Amino acid sequence: MFRRQFLKNSALLGASVAAGAPGFFSARAQQASARRIIMAGYGPSTTSFSRGLDFIGEHLEARFGDAVDPRYIYNIYDVGYGGAGDLRWLVDSGVLTLAYSTMSTGIPELEVAALPFLFSDTAAARAAMDGPLGEAASARIEAETNYRVLGFFENGFRHVSNDIRPVHTPADLVGLSIRLLGIQSRTFELLGAEPVTMNLADAIPLLADGTIDGQENPFENTVSYGPYLHQRYHTATFHSYLSRAIFVHRPSFDSWPEDLQTEMRAAVREAVMYQRGLHDEAEVESQRTIREAGGEIVELTPAQRAEFVAAVTPIYADAQTRYSRELLDLVGL
Repeated sequence: MFRRQFLKNSALLGASVAAGAPGFFSARAQQASARRIIMAGYGPSTTSFSRGLDFIGEHLEARFGDAVDPRYIYNIYDVGYGGAGDLRWLVDSGVLTLAYSTMSTGIPELEVAALPFLFSDTAAARAAMDGPLGEAASARIEAETNYRVLGFFENGFRHVSNDIRPVHTPADLVGLSIRLLGIQSRTFELLGAEPVTMNLADAIPLLADGTIDGQENPFENTVSYGPYLHQRYHTATFHSYLSRAIFVHRPSFDSWPEDLQTEMRAAVREAVMYQRGLHDEAEVESQRTIREAGGEIVELTPAQRAEFVAAVTPIYADAQTRYSRELLDLVGL
């Protein structure tokens, strides 16, 4: 049953791509002989991630002209799929050429990178992902999937919001239901909240009607995906840093001419730098948008932040037994 539905959905997506899927699908070059490169994500076209995909395509067009045909599905939900999970198997099957996705759960290197309050600032987090930790994560993903990992977009530091009360200390989170990624569940259990692991798109109506009290995300995502419309109180917790792997269908990529492989790698490296800059701008602009919508943003004092850090220390004891010494050494634990 699953396989039949998989093939049906893949055929439908392939037909949409071939036809141009007006309203969902953006295409530039239309040369029949061009090498089609289908790139996809799971956000509005205005996000730093979607604009990063644009950057990749524009780089390739500048180098190869009409010999390449970049195409874009900025938001996989718009063609009937369910987000990051579907992106992964669509690339694995070769229906899509390239996508980005959060892959923290099940990848030890990315699980460690997501540990609460691990990185002191953005520079430290980026250095880790650009260095041995990112290399180890890429190697792990490639060993276990049908992908080539070309880089990591920055999802960035995450913050918590809710529509019940301001959060200044962990005590203020006690009893609040918080929609989150599974990788964050233990953190919020220790902080006293009630974790709700589910797709953000599915959580939006539950945030709107008050079924779920809050959620956690970078400010950019809180605004671009819409939770800010239903959340009054936002706390800049910087509680975890996540990346989104940029990956391609390995058999397709490995069959490309060497110059195209080289330029794709270069395009992704430059797109990561570009996307990071856009994300920095979006974090500032998103806070302005939240305030203009009537939201309040709490900035933690050093003492308040220390309370959050202290509350999650059991996670680090668990990490010592869960992960290898070599991996922990990569992040100085």
